[in-house]
Amino acid sequence: MRGQMEEALRNSGADYAEIRIERAERTQIDFRGAELDEISSASSLGGVARALVNGGWGIATFNDLSDLSAQVREAAASARLVGGQHSQLAEVQPVEKITPAPTMERDFRGVPLAEKQQVVKSYNDLMVRLHPKIQTTHSRYSDRHREVSFANSQGSYFEEVRPDLTLTLVAVARDGSLTQRAHESFGAATGFEGVLGLEAKAETAARRAVDLLSAPPVKGDTYAVVVNPKLGGVFAHEAFGHLSEADHVYENEKLRDLMVLGERFGPDHLNIVDDGSYAGGRGTHPLDDEGVSTRKNYLVKDGILVGRLHNRETAAKMGEEITGNARAVAWNFPPIVRMTNTYIESGDASFQDLIKDIDLGLYACDMFGGQTMMEMFTFSAAYGYMIRRGELAELVRDVVLTGNVFQTLQNIDLIADDLAWADGGGGCGKGGQSPLPVGLGSPHLRIQDVVVGGTQ
Repeated sequence: MRGQMEEALRNSGADYAEIRIERAERTQIDFRGAELDEISSASSLGGVARALVNGGWGIATFNDLSDLSAQVREAAASARLVGGQHSQLAEVQPVEKITPAPTMERDFRGVPLAEKQQVVKSYNDLMVRLHPKIQTTHSRYSDRHREVSFANSQGSYFEEVRPDLTLTLVAVARDGSLTQRAHESFGAATGFEGVLGLEAKAETAARRAVDLLSAPPVKGDTYAVVVNPKLGGVFAHEAFGHLSEADHVYENEKLRDLMVLGERFGPDHLNIVDDGSYAGGRGTHPLDDEGVSTRKNYLVKDGILVGRLHNRETAAKMGEEITGNARAVAWNFPPIVRMTNTYIESGDASFQDLIKDIDLGLYACDMFGGQTMMEMFTFSAAYGYMIRRGELAELVRDVVLTGNVFQTLQNIDLIADDLAWADGGGGCGKGGQSPLPVGLGSPHLRIQDVVVGGTQ
């Protein structure tokens, strides 16, 4: 196949051309309540050709691999119709790399579908039966195995195997008209062994849903808030990471005015990183989907905005270093600027240091959902605990955090020494491409003057 790809690119007639081909296998199992809602497996083989001509991109997706030259010509012809300026791509050295699959004790492709179903059912049954107030559940298992081959007209070629395994467990409890939900999840580039022995997660989700029924809603106010690593990682990704994606910045004048390199964005001890080379990360790859080596990219260093995330085109247009952040969710999509493993680096405080001086505050944990609009955010924490006189106190629900991301970063006054990665099974969405596997990490953070919605 490599020879066919390189031959097809040789006479593209474009300023630049590339082909990415992918063979994929996937399984999905869903339980809703006690019933099996969906069980499916599928395989696919396809590719995408991209061509750049006079600054315009053309794309051709295909399932028939018999005439790759025709696909490249089609992409180039489309590019000529839209091109009208100088083509710009950051210079990179050609690469050649064959990357095997990560170590899997048990390749999930060899696990019978019935066994996968039974494992998911066992967790679902545990939640259903744990307490009479559990009204319903949703348990979802998904595995996907991708074999990716890439070649471009500048001499780069790579092959990579990309497994991804996820499990999400949701419990919904009800008492009269009040319902509460809780969830636990797992996601990693690993084998089937990753979803075995997770009974504690199922039990935790169900017990928390029941406990939240008797928990009071948090009183709306402005608090000193300590966020746990899962919520801190989501904040770094959703509220700040997306603002650092260079295609957004390049296309949005207001965002360019906000995201000025060299400006202070937080205290001296704040460092925010995106690192596609991080060992074992869910968003880790040796090369991105343009054949560019991934690396550790500081976005904020010592409180100063020092970088953003690029593909080859945005790096060239903005005159900044290439970062290795062009990613595609599947073979039928072009790569766009995406995060990999985004996290806040550890500080030097202990968790006890974070809470000991708080007379009345909030410990906010995990996240159910939220939204961002430029620099403004609203996040719903999954649950929380009041902090009273330096100690964790009662469980509370309906915890909603709102604010300006830049002011919130400035208000991070203590960072713990306990960086942890969220082991969630979700994924990032952007440009119609979802779910893209990403890593989210943070230590515990203490943030002053956070507006928390709730009862009055």
